[in-house]
Amino acid sequence: MDIKYSILTAVAVIGLFSGCQNLEEDPKANLTPGTYFKTQSDLDGAVSAIYIQFARDGAWGFTNRSTSYFGSDDFTTDPGLNKEDFRLFDRLSGGSANGSMVAQWQGPWQGIYQANNVIANYGKVTSTDELKNQSAGQAYFLRALGYYYLVRTFGPVPVILTPIDVDDRPDRDPVEKVYAAIIDDLKKAKELLPASFPGQPGKANKMAAGSLLADVYLTMTGWPLNQASNYALAATEADAIIQSGQYNLNTPYATVFTTNNSSESIFGLQYNVNGGLPLRSSGSSCVPLDEVAVNSSSGWDDYYPEINFYKKAPVCKRTDDTFYTTLKLRQPDGKTFKLVPWDSPETHAGHPYYKKFRAGLNGDGVSETETAILSINPSTNKVYDIIRYPLVLLAYAEASAMAGGGPTAASYDAINQVRKRAGLPNLKTGLSAAAFRDSVVYERAYEFAGEFGVRWFDIVRLQLLPKIVAERSPLENPIPASTNFSQKYLAPIPFNEMTRNPKWVQNEGY
Repeated sequence: MDIKYSILTAVAVIGLFSGCQNLEEDPKANLTPGTYFKTQSDLDGAVSAIYIQFARDGAWGFTNRSTSYFGSDDFTTDPGLNKEDFRLFDRLSGGSANGSMVAQWQGPWQGIYQANNVIANYGKVTSTDELKNQSAGQAYFLRALGYYYLVRTFGPVPVILTPIDVDDRPDRDPVEKVYAAIIDDLKKAKELLPASFPGQPGKANKMAAGSLLADVYLTMTGWPLNQASNYALAATEADAIIQSGQYNLNTPYATVFTTNNSSESIFGLQYNVNGGLPLRSSGSSCVPLDEVAVNSSSGWDDYYPEINFYKKAPVCKRTDDTFYTTLKLRQPDGKTFKLVPWDSPETHAGHPYYKKFRAGLNGDGVSETETAILSINPSTNKVYDIIRYPLVLLAYAEASAMAGGGPTAASYDAINQVRKRAGLPNLKTGLSAAAFRDSVVYERAYEFAGEFGVRWFDIVRLQLLPKIVAERSPLENPIPASTNFSQKYLAPIPFNEMTRNPKWVQNEGY
């Protein structure tokens, strides 16, 4: 396997995670099977290196982390330009040689291997049990996070929980075994981690582990495991986070996407442009090709929502804050702009775009006024929130309703908290369990529109591809008529990995 030991030859990111992690270069933190760290400072550096493996540009730092999720209705891309890797999956026609998809595979694996080394060696460090446990807890959480994205994206993968020789060729393990390892890691993380790390944003804590565990249990109720008994477990884990009172929706929706570590951020990857670790999925990546700033910087047209996904959005403040529907076209004088609607024939793609990802951190992505664009930057300092509190509320709402044969007052309260912040009225009462679940899935689609696989993974676990394709506008990138939707819920294993592992069998349909 081309899964390295994540040996960081130069950890040159200083002050990442807003000071919560010390990432100054320290060769003792560069793990190999034959070396380990001795002090808490060494251990801190090694744990920080795990976060970097997930956050870097070749992993989750750029839009290509979502390459295979372009099959979702909240993602599409340009019909031309240099977007072929995204466009193929948007057409449900992606293949194992897709270069952008490698980030979805390699990033988590490198994080997992770095975590394995921390878990194997943290007990040897000279430090307090409390500090060592906190380091180990973060490693367990991050390893679980990596496996959770791998198993949902690629299906069966090897479960590797200890450092192994680089020449080993382990078999792919069944999905059930992967989920068992994820659950075990998250339970250990909950035991070892504190409820919070005051003043240290970016560190995974007990609440992050419980929140992820709730999502894992909810996912397991759907395809391919279809274990309905896990609804009750998902509800229990989510309810514990709700009852903690540690998070709330007091931050306005739009503000969540222009500031860092808000009142609803449970776990997010921290970025630092000056430290060499930029987030590059805000700013330029989601800006129309048509838009050119006063300083001549322009949009990249990488991703935007499908037309009918936008048209089906609820009428509310959240929708206004989510979608960008009036484009600013720079005029020949280079200073003034013409405002045109997204479906104007003057636009290149004829699509709405995402507003909530434009600004980055307080405008370090797109700097603009209501009538002009001053600059468009591809590298931002914006935290990428992987777990926001609404994910927990909606997981509880769905799981509690499905576990109990229908929604309770608490189920309604959970979804209505999300709806209230969005500017929507309370959901009507008296719904059946299935109708309530569908309402929650719809709510999650728009609460998390365009966010790292959230919508796609709902489509996968509920097998929704026939439905969303049937509702797709004919103006989208065409899907071949012969497409077998049942074979498109998993991405193919990258070609290079199949070559290195001749015993592996490629996912069906590839």
